[in-house]
Amino acid sequence: MSCKKKFVAGLMLSMLLSIPAFAADVAPLTESDRAAIVQTLKAKMNANYIEPAVAERVGLAIASKQAKGGYASAASAQALSEALAKDLREFSGDKHFGAGVFEGFREFSGTSDLPSRAKMEEWRERSARRGYEIQKIERLPGNVGYIELRAFGGPEFVAQAYTAAMLLMAGTDALIIDLRRNGGGSPASVAYLMSHFFPLGDERHLIDIYNRPENTTQQYWTVPTVAQRYDKPVYVLTSARTFSGGEDFAYGMQVQKRGTLIGETTGGGSNPVGWYSVGNDIAVAIPTSRTTNFVTKTNWEHVGVKPDIAVPAAQALQTAHVAILRNLALSAKDDKERTELQRHLAMAEKGETEKPVYILRGER
Repeated sequence: MSCKKKFVAGLMLSMLLSIPAFAADVAPLTESDRAAIVQTLKAKMNANYIEPAVAERVGLAIASKQAKGGYASAASAQALSEALAKDLREFSGDKHFGAGVFEGFREFSGTSDLPSRAKMEEWRERSARRGYEIQKIERLPGNVGYIELRAFGGPEFVAQAYTAAMLLMAGTDALIIDLRRNGGGSPASVAYLMSHFFPLGDERHLIDIYNRPENTTQQYWTVPTVAQRYDKPVYVLTSARTFSGGEDFAYGMQVQKRGTLIGETTGGGSNPVGWYSVGNDIAVAIPTSRTTNFVTKTNWEHVGVKPDIAVPAAQALQTAHVAILRNLALSAKDDKERTELQRHLAMAEKGETEKPVYILRGER
């Protein structure tokens, strides 16, 4: 795939994933409509799905269900898209399959022009309004940094925000990256964020992604131009909801021995998708690619990423904070600092937080 194709496809994918599907105001589907949609879907799966044998098996199962009237109750495009998405995931075991209704959707082609300046600005504004998917930045008691990241948007839009967030965390003694509600996104943005956690000049080969339709493989490396670097301990929080790009980051930090994972085994989806039109404004996400981690020569498809410290997702932040404070207190060289860290540790172990004071010191 050419650089231009990768750029356009990456932008379209990252922005489409951030827009919820909606039911277009169209006429009800007929039986012939449903049959045509299923046949188109079957053909596009056979041509593009990363596992050809699975594509054939799933396509036959969906076609058989349609022939037996299994989708007859799906009277609208929205209803059919939901039914297809459910069956695609269940029949294949691949959680990256999806479908939705996007009015006017056109699938990406190799001849697509670069987005217009107006479209780029629209996407940039949407990314900004979503806070670049950075849900929360905080300095926890004991000088512990915390960043909650909900998704990985296109690097064209989020890269500067990532570096700005890391600049705010530069003075902390440890950092928690919360991916418990991260559903994925751009592998290029995963690589960009990971670049902050290795020394300047330490370039790492992270993953390779093989694309079946293009028969090409793209390498992803840390980005040498990232100036802001972080060399303190890093903890990554995961849940069963952590998926795709979120898993890529967690898995990469773990196998590169740069982060400690705390929480639950992740969702288990490593096959990147392409979006395809199957008719009546229905777009289907078909996994077209296979991710291979450079270190392990495998991925987390179907099995998920297993944490180093397994705890329920709801307890992961407290567990990480306690572990960090305990380590900081043990390594503290100043008695006053150690006492303060032990005080924070005792409160964190109980799940307590200090209440803010809003009166003048002399009036306490």
